[in-house]
Amino acid sequence: MENGEKHITVIDENGNEQLYEVLFTFDSEEFNKSYVLYFPIGAEEDENEEIEIHASAYSPNEEGEEGSLQPIETDEEWDMIEEMLNTFLDEEEEE
Repeated sequence: MENGEKHITVIDENGNEQLYEVLFTFDSEEFNKSYVLYFPIGAEEDENEEIEIHASAYSPNEEGEEGSLQPIETDEEWDMIEEMLNTFLDEEEEE
């Protein structure tokens, strides 16, 4: 995943490719990982005007190009991601 790249392709458990738009990426020194938050392209907002946002850890490959996504495994990581997301959304609303 390159910085500035706006779309990622994720292969689901059925082998189907889904195209997602990248919301933002960030690095965590605490967990020594990079994270990406993304949502399905063309996703409809539900009745609460919410879009399902996905999060994964990722590690770039040797060339720094597209890397592999890993599931987030700990509650501590989820809490930190939620905090980053809330901060990001607050900043978006202020603009």
